[in-house]
Amino acid sequence: MAETEPTTEPADKKTDEVRKRKSVVGEVVSTKMEKTISVRVMRTEKHRAYYKYIQRKTIFKAHDEKGQAEIGDTVRIGETRPLSKTKRWRLIEIVRKSTRAV
Repeated sequence: MAETEPTTEPADKKTDEVRKRKSVVGEVVSTKMEKTISVRVMRTEKHRAYYKYIQRKTIFKAHDEKGQAEIGDTVRIGETRPLSKTKRWRLIEIVRKSTRAV
């Protein structure tokens, strides 16, 4: 029976690495709150039984300090510490401005 050498790697790598925060791209669906936007993020999943692709949506509340995002804009939001009861994301950038007139 061959002996195995003990590994020198730490048990939990995440404590030694810099943790990257998630970022997602979505569309602004509401700007009715002060410094807060609602962003709809679409994703596709494969159905477990029928193997067809289904579109799912999630709406995130994101912090918009300057109030620069408008309804219909495509934005990138990133994870952050909890800012309120429902707000855990912040606006990183506006990817594309909406072309519709408000």
